[in-house]
Amino acid sequence: MPNATPYTEKILGQFEPASLRGDPPAALAAADVTIDAIYSTPLETHNAMEPHATIAQWDGDVLTLHDATQYVYGVKQFVAKTLGIPDDRVRVISKFVGGAFGSKGSAWSHVVLAAMAARHVRRPVKVVLTRRQMFGPVGARPYTVQQLTIGARKDGTITAITQDVASSTSTIEDWVESSTLQTRMLYDVPSVQTRQRLVRLNLGTPTFNRGPGESSGTFGLESAVDELAARLAIDPVALRLKNYAEKDPESGLPFSSKSLRECYAQAAARFGWSRRNPMPRSMAEGDALLGWGMATATYPAKRLPASALARLTADGTILVLAATHEFGTGTYTSMSQIAADALGVPLSRIRFDLGDTDYPENPISAGSMTAASTGPAVHAAALALRDRITSLGARAEDEAGCRALVAGTHEAIEGRGTAAPGPEQKQFSMHSFGAVFAEVRIDPVLGTVHVSRIVGAYAAGRILNARTARSQMVGGIIYGIAMALHEHTAIDGRTGRYLNADLSEYLVPTNADVRDIDVIMIEERDEHVDPIGVKGIGEIGTTGVAAAIANAVWHATGVRVRDLPITLDKVVKL
Repeated sequence: MPNATPYTEKILGQFEPASLRGDPPAALAAADVTIDAIYSTPLETHNAMEPHATIAQWDGDVLTLHDATQYVYGVKQFVAKTLGIPDDRVRVISKFVGGAFGSKGSAWSHVVLAAMAARHVRRPVKVVLTRRQMFGPVGARPYTVQQLTIGARKDGTITAITQDVASSTSTIEDWVESSTLQTRMLYDVPSVQTRQRLVRLNLGTPTFNRGPGESSGTFGLESAVDELAARLAIDPVALRLKNYAEKDPESGLPFSSKSLRECYAQAAARFGWSRRNPMPRSMAEGDALLGWGMATATYPAKRLPASALARLTADGTILVLAATHEFGTGTYTSMSQIAADALGVPLSRIRFDLGDTDYPENPISAGSMTAASTGPAVHAAALALRDRITSLGARAEDEAGCRALVAGTHEAIEGRGTAAPGPEQKQFSMHSFGAVFAEVRIDPVLGTVHVSRIVGAYAAGRILNARTARSQMVGGIIYGIAMALHEHTAIDGRTGRYLNADLSEYLVPTNADVRDIDVIMIEERDEHVDPIGVKGIGEIGTTGVAAAIANAVWHATGVRVRDLPITLDKVVKL
């Protein structure tokens, strides 16, 4: 079944697969130095611990679905359309999604099949995918092959970049992995050309995977920039600062905020970058080769329309409802905090609920959009409720007075709020930024690679909760370690079968693979991005990590690995 939801159509409809500014051929011909290389990333399967699962139950002609989904309203609309029934006869509930990473953002075939089976047998039906069924039917990060060419002057001024990306899709849908977007805006380069094309394979349709596009795209771009720094004998951080973009060079718009300089400075200082010997194979610790590498992280700050309801209840607590989603990233907590702050009441008086299409509509929880979309709607609903309480002669912070107010009226005391992107979307370029520094230790005989420490500094607007934000960043960095060293969905070229469709053969990091991770959150105020100044942090932690590790591997060994994952056979040249 095609992976098609309103969100998919909306986002992909905004993506142009080709871009051009300046005159790249002429700029490359005039360049003092050029880098021309191919970088590739493999098919990667999400492999959340919690597999996809759906319970379908019919009550007459009304269908209730308990589904592990990142988009309850998307499932509602898709299933209703597929079954040919009105939207109002489908209710979707998802109180806790579990791991998803993009894979649960679409209504896949098993959801509709559960509904069809339940209608046929006239009783509830539960469908839980096996681990092997997680490979293929519910999406993956597609293959990418990226040819990058960079031209520069001897002083490090980059004059041209071209990036041509081929990515895989299925035979039934044109899924584009937008791996060129960061190349268009990250550096102040006058001549840039990017192109994307699709290769159809007899595999399942790809889908969003944490940091879709930018995770694979930054591996190519930031590896190529590191190669340029080595060729010019310029420090990798200094080269990036030399080509720092003060405004978006693609759109010409100012950034709503940008604290990337601070990210470079603070992460480099914490890491001890000034002690790096730039020559490959020049640093060691005991018998291990030591390598230090870095890369830039970035992800766009996006949001979609959302709505929320805040209601004063008889016991004085405030119920806030929005049909958003919880993965374990802290949505219950952060939305409760936003409501409490707006109302001026203790957090203990807020009860936030989500994940139900009986609640006000919200967009998919993907693309780092939940806080930026739902947060302003919750804030608006809380302010509306506060004003309503005040108009009735009470104060929201007076719990006893609020209880008396509810007892004395037969009407619901509530406030509704909506939030949507406005003209600021055409006035500013909105992105989160970061800098990632990685240290690797490599056995010179065996070629085994261990990431011994990572320091990442990130500027992502207002941070709602420091603890959950750090957890998100650490998780994203671990995802990047997996991308660099472990993940690879192996396909039998003869049959198209998945060869490693289980967690014993599909490698992901374990505790032994994850050492010291140090996260710095740069304080950043953004008055333009949305009413509460939030950019979102779910994806940016993954971007740049694979490149930083690959660059560190080169520094340790002198071997440039351009094909992920970095395995010992690629490090030890026989």
